[in-house]
Parts: sequence; C-alpha cells; structure tokens
Amino acid sequence: MFIDSHVHLYPPAVNRNPAGWAKRQGEAQWALLSTRRRPDGRAVQGFPGVAELLRTMDAAGVARAVLLGWYWERPETCARQNRFYAACVRAHPDRLAAFATVHPAAGRTAALEEVRRARGEGLCGLGELSPHSQGYKVSDATFGAVLRLAARLKLPVNLHVTDPDSREYPGRVATPLKDFIWLARKYPGTTFILAHWGGLLPLRRLSMLKLTNVYYDTAASPLLYDEGIWRRFLAQVPLERVLFGSDYPLNVYPRLDAEPAMARLVAELHRSGLTAAQLRAVAGGNAKRLFAL
Repeated sequence: MFIDSHVHLYPPAVNRNPAGWAKRQGEAQWALLSTRRRPDGRAVQGFPGVAELLRTMDAAGVARAVLLGWYWERPETCARQNRFYAACVRAHPDRLAAFATVHPAAGRTAALEEVRRARGEGLCGLGELSPHSQGYKVSDATFGAVLRLAARLKLPVNLHVTDPDSREYPGRVATPLKDFIWLARKYPGTTFILAHWGGLLPLRRLSMLKLTNVYYDTAASPLLYDEGIWRRFLAQVPLERVLFGSDYPLNVYPRLDAEPAMARLVAELHRSGLTAAQLRAVAGGNAKRLFAL
C-alpha cells in the first residue's frame, strides 16, 4: 500500500478565493507561503478539492493520503480545518486519514479539548505544527500539555522544519534545530515526525539517531535536495523512521510541471536506488504501522 504521509487540503471556501479568505481570517503567514507566485508567474501551489485529490492519488498509484493541517495563526482556523478533515475522513475512510491542528493561544482547556474532539472524530495525529511560525515558544506550557496528551492518546505530532542552509524565500521562518532536539528529549513519550527530512538534523547531529521517538518525512524534497538524498539519508537513519510525503498540492517540480502532482515524486522514489525492502517501508509500511491504518 503506497501512502503519502504529508498532504494538505483546504475547505471549498478557501479554494474559491485563497488570498481574500486569508485576509478575512487574519492568516497572513499562510497567505504569504501559499498564495504567492514564482518569478515565472506560476502559482506556488494549487487548491484542489477532494475529488481532484483522489484523482491525483489514483494517477500516482497512491492508495492512502494523510491530510495534514497547517500551522495556522488563529485557534478558530485550526478548529475549522479539523472539522473539515473529519468530514473528509468520514466520506472516504478507505482513502484518507488526517491530522488535527491546534494553537496554544486557545488556552490550555480549549486546546486540550480540541485535541480530544479531533481524536474522537477519527483524526490520527497532530500537525503540521510550527511554534516558530505560529508565534509561541517550544517551551510554552500549553504546547507541552498538548504534547503530553498526544502521547497518552498515541497521536504522532508532525512539526515543520526549515533546513538552516536552505535558500531564502518569501515567508521563510527559521526553525532552530536545537529546539527539536530539546522537544524530543523533553517529551520522550511523544512520537514526533520532523517534516522536510527534518532539515537533515540526524545527519548533522548523529546523537539524534538514538532518539527512538523521532521520525522524518520527505515532504517537498525536490525543492530542497537532489535525488541522491534518499540513499544518503537512509544510509544513516534507521529505515523504520522515514515516511514518504509529497507536500501536495505544493508544486515541487515547478520547472517541469505547470500544476502540482504526486506522480513525479513517486517515480523519483522508485528510481532512487533503494532496495525493495527500503521502498516498501518508506512508501507505506512505516506509515501503516505508525498511524495504525
């Protein structure tokens, strides 16, 4: 079973007028990252509906997609996204799974209740979260309470990571790698997924390899690294710790594709030179186990 562990999707109201919606909702950071255009005029990402997502998955040979929320700046937006994802999972339980998103600004009681409600609605993790983008410290007490609850409920937590050596782009927010080391050690019972190859953190700090509560996804890989990253990363990081993620509907091959797609990244994985066992694990085996799909 091929599973894409890092996909974003938005409600119809967002898709109809992304920039206008963001302005009304006060989601300036999301608008900067998601509605801008590249220098050649092409959109950074698309805004597909559920039906288009399913067609894209079919074309790529992806059996399941895990929908990730966004690191929204307002708790109200988090809650709306979670309700939308719950409806998506109810409508397509055989094709879609989803993570919930949350913001500590909601307050401890409301934030924890949102996590419990999302879990009760069938969502299977938290994320994509980014304290650095959402405006709170990794040491925030409410965030800590959310992470402890995630551990008790067995909800993995996906965190956005920016490679410190990556190029500058509008909306780029630095995410000091030391913060993720601190979180993994502070909350050993919580399972973390560090997005975007974790900013290559385990290759920079080999001590991270000893932390068994940290996984990594491959979201947006072609925008960040060359095709050799698959073999380089897996030469160091335990096989069971790596999850395929596309970051769809981000267009990760802007020089080749006018519209975002999954199929080209799936093809890149298949020609990466990984062994058959490695391919099975990264392409779906690890996600199936971790998310109990």
